[in-house]
Amino acid sequence: MARDLPNHVDTIIIGGGPSSLILSYILHGHIPRYAKPHHDPLLNTKLSRRPYLLDLTPDVYAHFQSSLRYSTQALPINVLLDTLIRPNADTEVNPESCIVWHYEPWRAVSHVVLSNAPEPGGQWAEKNQSSDEIGVLSYSEMLSLPGYSFADHCAAHGKVSADLHRPSRREVSEYIAAYPEAVGISDSFFRSIHVENVSRTENGFLVQSPNIHCDHLVLATGIFTLNQKPPPHLAPIGHLSDPDKPLLVIGSGFSAADIILSTPPNRKVLHLFRWSPDTRPSPLRGCHHTAYPEYASVYRQMKLAAISSGKSEHAISPPPRRRRNPFFNDRDWASFYEGLPNAEIVGIVMESTSATLQIRLESGEVVEREVGGLFYNVGRRGSLDYLSASLRREVLGTRGDATPPAGEHISARTLRAKAEVDLEIAKNVFIIGSLTGDSLIRHAYGGCVYAAQKIMNPHTLDNRAL
Repeated sequence: MARDLPNHVDTIIIGGGPSSLILSYILHGHIPRYAKPHHDPLLNTKLSRRPYLLDLTPDVYAHFQSSLRYSTQALPINVLLDTLIRPNADTEVNPESCIVWHYEPWRAVSHVVLSNAPEPGGQWAEKNQSSDEIGVLSYSEMLSLPGYSFADHCAAHGKVSADLHRPSRREVSEYIAAYPEAVGISDSFFRSIHVENVSRTENGFLVQSPNIHCDHLVLATGIFTLNQKPPPHLAPIGHLSDPDKPLLVIGSGFSAADIILSTPPNRKVLHLFRWSPDTRPSPLRGCHHTAYPEYASVYRQMKLAAISSGKSEHAISPPPRRRRNPFFNDRDWASFYEGLPNAEIVGIVMESTSATLQIRLESGEVVEREVGGLFYNVGRRGSLDYLSASLRREVLGTRGDATPPAGEHISARTLRAKAEVDLEIAKNVFIIGSLTGDSLIRHAYGGCVYAAQKIMNPHTLDNRAL
C-alpha cells in the first residue's frame, strides 16, 4: 500500500544507496560511541576522552596524514570511521569493532529518504546489463551496514558468510534491499520517487516534486547514475540483437569486463579499448589473479592484444601460472575474443540484423568486422539536474553569476575539493557517499556521521550521559 509523504521533515536525503541507509539509521536515533580500545595509542587517547562520535573534531584524526598506517586516498573522516569499525581490517579477518551503537530514540530526527529505484540500494537496485552472479569487488565484511551485517543477513536465510568472500551482485542487492526492514528504518524510505526542482526557500528547502519541505538537505545520488551514451554514429548498433554475430564491446574498465564475462562462451566478442598503461592504465591492471581471477583473465587478453599490435613495447607477457586461472579455461579466448587496442571505427554499414564496421587499427591499417550488437561501457557519471539552477550554482561553486548548464556530468573529482574542506558544501546542504569522491561502502560511514553530527546538533546533547 502506497504511503503519503509528510509535508515537512527536518531532513530530506535524496538517493537510496548504502550511504543514505547509514545516515537514516543514525537519524533514527542509533548513536555511535567509542567503546573498545583501538590499536593506535594516540587515537585511543583522544577518543577515550570524547567517546561520543557525533561530537568529532578534526584534531581527532589530524595525525592521520603523517602516519603510514592510514590511507590517504579517502577523506580523513571516512578513514577514521573505517578504522574504528574494522581496525586492522587489511591484516586481520573479522576484527572486533571499536564502536557500539546505542539506540536513543529521543534523539531521532524526522527525515525521509527519497529514491527513484524500486527497491532500497540505489545503483545496487538497478537491473544490470551483465550477469548478477559475478562477484563484486569488495569482500562481504566491507559491505556491511550498521545494525545488520551481511553475515547477519546470511544467517537469517540459513547460510554462512565465508571469510574473505566476494558475494555476487545479486546477493549484495538482496542484502541491501532487506536492510531497512531488518533495522527498523523502512518508515522513512520512499521508493520510486522522481525528484525534481529542489530549491532553497527562506526557511529551508522545497522539493517541488514530490512537494515536500525540509530544513536540511542531503545529496546522496552518487556518481554512477548515468551511463555514458555512445556517440550518435554508433547508436544504431546498440539496437541490434543478433546472438549469432559477434558482440562489440567498447571500454577498458570493470563494466566492459563484466559484459565480456557475461557473454556466452560460444559467442565471439570484438573488444575495442583504450590502451595507455603508462599514462592512463585500465583499472583492471590492479586485479590480482588470485583475488580477482575473472578480471585478471580479461586484462590478460587485453595485454596480449596490445602486445600483438606491436605498440606496447614495455608490456610483458603474463606469467604462465595465470593459465591455471579457471576463468581463463572457461572460454576459448583465442577463438571467441578479439581485442583491438586504440582502434577507431571509421565506417559503418547497417544491415537488417547486423552491421559491418570499418575499423582503423593503431597501426593505421583498416579492417572490416561484422557485429550483431553493442555494449558501450566507457564510464558512468552522476547528475545534479534535480537541483534548481540557483541551488546547483551554490553546490558546484560556480564563479560569478554563471549557472552550471543542465546535463553537466558529475564525477568523483567534481566536488572533491569542496568535500576536503567541508561536507556541508552549502548552508544546510550536505553530500555523502560517492559524491564526496569516496565510492566504497566502507568509506561511507564518516560522511554520514559528519552530516548527522551537524543535523542533530550534538553540542546541545549531553555527552556525559554516554
